[in-house]
Amino acid sequence: MAVHFVRPVDTERPCWVAYEGGRYLGALHARTDGDGLWHVQTLGEQHAHLDDAVRVLRRPPSWPSARARAARWAENVLNDPDVLLVDVQTTGLGEAWAVQVAAVDGTGRTLLNELLNPLAPIARSASELHGITAAHLTRSPRFADLLPQLSGVVAGRRCVAYNARFDRGVIARELLRHHDDASRVRAWLGRSRWEDAMGPAAVAIGLWSADRLRYRNQRLGGPYDAAGKCRALLRCLHHLAGLAEPAARVCRPEKEPGFVIRLARPWWG
Repeated sequence: MAVHFVRPVDTERPCWVAYEGGRYLGALHARTDGDGLWHVQTLGEQHAHLDDAVRVLRRPPSWPSARARAARWAENVLNDPDVLLVDVQTTGLGEAWAVQVAAVDGTGRTLLNELLNPLAPIARSASELHGITAAHLTRSPRFADLLPQLSGVVAGRRCVAYNARFDRGVIARELLRHHDDASRVRAWLGRSRWEDAMGPAAVAIGLWSADRLRYRNQRLGGPYDAAGKCRALLRCLHHLAGLAEPAARVCRPEKEPGFVIRLARPWWG
């Protein structure tokens, strides 16, 4: 259903009242002469894009309980001594191969950070992101060479990744290429538990997509380096759990170190 904006006649400010059908959603205004952000007056949040401000106004009534569950999940992850944050940089999207694998524990200690020769071409678009080219990997080990060390690091751990389906899928593809036996791949993956932080992070921000009936996924931010992504994920989890120092935040994703999903105020408050 379309959202309609009505501008009050008694104001010179770019202020609008939003309605969805006949339902009042809230009021917002743009500070074009100030910070250039859309201020959602009814919620005290600021957003860089009008679409995101509308998504905030469309949050379902269940959002407070959903974000509380996300916070409890993140706190549980951080308190788990078996947690392992994992990231894989690849040759591209789709049927990609690993060019870097990193694993960081819940204290931020790097347990694994290795460049890999994928034995396959690296897409230019991927190299432009992570900066890894074939020339960097001529003397790097293959996935098969790393496998004993990776197995020791991952076994018995609670593996958390940002878009875990992708990272786990790349590892599964590498395992299948190495073993050529799907049962051995399943057995290897079954030695650890995999969880995805992208969903809880999307709930925390709360940008409701009315057409998809779910919260919009957000970029994690941080450098396109596997170990750097793991550390960015750790900071993300601290934000989700409400353990980071509260600060005035703005939801304005940018390419910068750390967790770049920002709020006008701490979302757990």
